[in-house]
Formats: sequence, structure tokens, C-alpha cells
Amino acid sequence: MSTTAPSFSHRLHVKGMSCQHCVKGVTLAIQALDPQAQVQVDLPSGQVQVQTHLSREAVATAVTDEGHEVIG
Repeated sequence: MSTTAPSFSHRLHVKGMSCQHCVKGVTLAIQALDPQAQVQVDLPSGQVQVQTHLSREAVATAVTDEGHEVIG
């Protein structure tokens, strides 16, 4: 029996990210909830791709709490 949590892939469109500091803040906010989360951010498009055991809502809340707006 496996003890690993299920893994989900979430893609969010995030408004308000403009620099590597934003990328680091969003990444650390998500990884504070799931240290094994894999986070990829594309600044020009505002896309955040996350591989995690967290729900989409939990990821979106972490991004919002970091000061960015999830718009899709």
C-alpha cells in the first residue's frame, strides 16, 4: 500500500506577477503548504503550473495570500 498523497496538476492564470521576486514568493507560498510541490511560472503569460497533492483551491489561496490575483 502506498503512503504518498495523490498528485494533481493545476494551471492557474495569475495577475500581478512582474519579476523574479514574484516568482520566488509564489513558489515559496505554495511550497510552504507542500514542500514537494513542483512549481513552474511563466511571467510573460502569467501562467503558474503546479504539481502537488494540494487542491486547486489551496494553491489559489496560497497565491492570493502572497498578494496576487488568480484570474483563471
